[in-house]
Amino acid sequence: MGKEEGNTDKHKMDKPVFYISGGLLLSFVFLAIIDLNMVQEWINSSFNFAAKYFGSYWELLLLANFVIAIGLAISKYGKIRLGKMDSPENGYYRWIAMILCTLLASGGVFWAASEPMMHFITTPPLFDNQSGTMGGVNAALAQSFLHWGFLAWSMLGTLATVVLMYVHYHKGYPMKPRGMLYPLFGEKIFSKKSIIGTATDVISIVAVAGGTMGPIGFLGLQLGYGLHELFGIPNTLVTNIIVVTVLIIMAAISVASGVDRGIQLLSRINVGLTVFLAACMLIVGPTMFIINKFISGQGFYLENFLTMALYQGDPAWLSWWTVFFWGWFLGYGPMMAIFIARISRGRTIRELVLAVAIISPLVTNFWFAIVGGTGIKAEIDSPGSISAPLDAGGMPAGVMAIMDQLPFGFFLAIGFLIVTLVFVATTVDSISYTVSVSLTGNDQPSRIMRVFWVLMFGVLSIVLLAIGENSIEAIQNAIVVTAVPVSFIMLPTLWGAIQVARKLAVEQNIIAKVEKYKKK
Repeated sequence: MGKEEGNTDKHKMDKPVFYISGGLLLSFVFLAIIDLNMVQEWINSSFNFAAKYFGSYWELLLLANFVIAIGLAISKYGKIRLGKMDSPENGYYRWIAMILCTLLASGGVFWAASEPMMHFITTPPLFDNQSGTMGGVNAALAQSFLHWGFLAWSMLGTLATVVLMYVHYHKGYPMKPRGMLYPLFGEKIFSKKSIIGTATDVISIVAVAGGTMGPIGFLGLQLGYGLHELFGIPNTLVTNIIVVTVLIIMAAISVASGVDRGIQLLSRINVGLTVFLAACMLIVGPTMFIINKFISGQGFYLENFLTMALYQGDPAWLSWWTVFFWGWFLGYGPMMAIFIARISRGRTIRELVLAVAIISPLVTNFWFAIVGGTGIKAEIDSPGSISAPLDAGGMPAGVMAIMDQLPFGFFLAIGFLIVTLVFVATTVDSISYTVSVSLTGNDQPSRIMRVFWVLMFGVLSIVLLAIGENSIEAIQNAIVVTAVPVSFIMLPTLWGAIQVARKLAVEQNIIAKVEKYKKK
């Protein structure tokens, strides 16, 4: 009997990890209440340190992760089936819908509208300055494609997922972030006395918790602004709290229903809404401009892929953009790898890499081209129509300004608010599920624990909102600080995934076993 089958304490919680990670989160909120300026200064100085000394390492890590993942996918190892299942437990649409909704989150709306516009207004330093002109469109879109494209997606669910699926489903060890260190330490990493193992789980939970509470708080602020613009509802703390409460109720119902019911249903609904919204914008917006610039922007992105991925000029710009995003995604990495491992049983390595590292980035890039491209075209036709509101009111104002330029903009804006709400809800329920998995080591944690973490994230986000908008920004930036240790936790998966592939290839008769040593 394997470890998984023999585990009678599948819902038993790892108390040290729970108390330490929960204590750190509560301490952050408590310190923010006492002295928010002190917390901000600590976060900012730590962020600057991380960007300065680890930015280059993160660039190499993400690039290596993508290259190795693609290499495995196109090799004979791509045929390896993961998770000890002969066929997938989720259909393609359901599977990719859950991947897209969980990883894209609120970035799929507000960043899609704002980032291309920001790069259009000020051309990234890598390229010739063509700010605000037609010649700067490709660079603006390409830079956005880099930040939300192949490298980011690959880091969130390819090599780490392969290692975790092998460790849990094939070897029977607990499904925990520490499993990514299995290639380095072996089964010792799962010992209750393993300080490194406990620290790994704590760091991963704290990182993703900060990255989740940030979007929850921002959602309250963003939807509060949108409701005020559309319906005249006062944009107050009460409105923001109501928005967050609705989100938490949705996420709690979803996570209580489980991955195979609530989370996948919410994801399918949201993908359908997003596709409908994209189709409407394509029809009523600058259709040919969007299509042409997506193609040319994608070509520009591929042409300059390595140069952008390894760019080292202008440290201030780099830390504000690329390094920030890499840190943000790294912070999500362990938990996202766990979630994708849970929903990908029965998939081959080739299918996994294709869905996560190729299809999802291309879908994301097209969405950015639709939303961001619409804003850029409006700005070209009427300078200041988008950039002025964006500068004055931030990302929510940018979205509303773009909708104002389109026919039926009022209804499209409502659609954007709904999609954003559901995007963040799917992220919260997925993260709450994976945190629960990390604490129990089992991929079917108790319903009470799953709902507890949704409520925990919601309550702490409301407290941060009550403290002030800067507290939300502080905890979101904190994920970049925690990305420093997380990036070392994920490092062994670069060679660990290759080792796993070799072992499974022999077990599944994809390659013949070769004796390492021959008799003399």
